Amino acid sequence: MNIYFRILFLSFLLCFMSLHVYSQEPKGILTRAIIYEGDTIPLFWLPTVKIYGTRIFKNKTEAIEYTRLVRNVKKVYPLAKLVGTKVNEINAYLNTIPNERVRKKELNRLEKELRDQYQDQVMALTFSQGKILIKLIYRETSRTTYHLIEDYRGSIVAFFWQSFAKLFGYDLKVTYDPNGRDREIENIVILIEDGKL
Repeated sequence: MNIYFRILFLSFLLCFMSLHVYSQEPKGILTRAIIYEGDTIPLFWLPTVKIYGTRIFKNKTEAIEYTRLVRNVKKVYPLAKLVGTKVNEINAYLNTIPNERVRKKELNRLEKELRDQYQDQVMALTFSQGKILIKLIYRETSRTTYHLIEDYRGSIVAFFWQSFAKLFGYDLKVTYDPNGRDREIENIVILIEDGKL
């Protein structure tokens, strides 16, 4: 009787172990599929790949201008990425503050902190680098610099800075057109992101 009990116990144990083995989740990639002439074919979306050949310039002036644009974008692009990151972080932080008075106090503190940290870098930019920075900030945040100032400091302060910028030839309301007038900048940014520049 004891041997029958052991065999019964082992058969139940093997039965439960086999259930455990078959109840594991399947491994692999979960994807969409299409059925074509009775065959199931997995469907994957591949990202767009841009291929750039060697650039041929019409004259030496064009080559110098392009080299200067590359240098300016390489200097300014990390700042624009930083602005995009900081805007997201600040928005997430300010959304956690329910009190408007505390929110304004925190905005003033954050502004002072950012000025102390990055003012020297921004002040060292040339005129053309400043123009590129304004465009790339729009690229990173989908908001013009004017609207960012308006969101954080108010419309009067934004109007003041826009008027001040106009005196020096800047426009804080400028947008970024990657397929039109800013195509060269976009190509350079893509090359920087791909590690080719």
